[in-house]
Amino acid sequence: MRLLALILLVGAAVAVPREDGKIIGGQECEPHSRPWMASLNYGYHFCGAVLINEQWVLSVAHCWYNPYAMQIMLGEHNLRVFEGTEQLMKTQNIIWHPSYDYQTLDYDMMLIKLFHPVEITDYVKPIPLPTGCPYAGLPCSVSGWGNIATGEEVNMPARLQCLDVPILEDEKCEMAYPGMLTRRMVCAGYMDGGRDVCNVLI
Repeated sequence: MRLLALILLVGAAVAVPREDGKIIGGQECEPHSRPWMASLNYGYHFCGAVLINEQWVLSVAHCWYNPYAMQIMLGEHNLRVFEGTEQLMKTQNIIWHPSYDYQTLDYDMMLIKLFHPVEITDYVKPIPLPTGCPYAGLPCSVSGWGNIATGEEVNMPARLQCLDVPILEDEKCEMAYPGMLTRRMVCAGYMDGGRDVCNVLI
């Protein structure tokens, strides 16, 4: 299965329920099978991100935090266990997309420059970048530490979750989320529910 590397980033708020990032119907990833996954951290995990090269991480702009306080944890699988594979990085700079709209979440992306380059290992390496645009029916793999409960419940997993979902047609997305989507957003999941991701960026 081809990995959609424009990235479905799941904003996973563990201790701060301001973002309700979810991975519904997934399962625990094989440990360290997603070496590009990163945890945005302020003493606790609050959002996911991906490493795109040795010194830059991509995340969603609505996860912005003071760059002098935020840290990036890479090489992580279980957020509650020190595994010896982690690399904790300080943040040097954050660049929002200049057209980011916090109300509609259009252009919801930001780049984070790490204070120094990561050490590339089997547990920490950049995500393969895409060679084309996503299209309806394209299978993609998403991962994150987002809420795995449905409805109003909260169940934040310590271990990285994975889910394979297809990209949906724009018409189906508009039916599910009328008036909420822009041309820079896509839907991934199943119309019958049960396997889904929320608060995502492509």
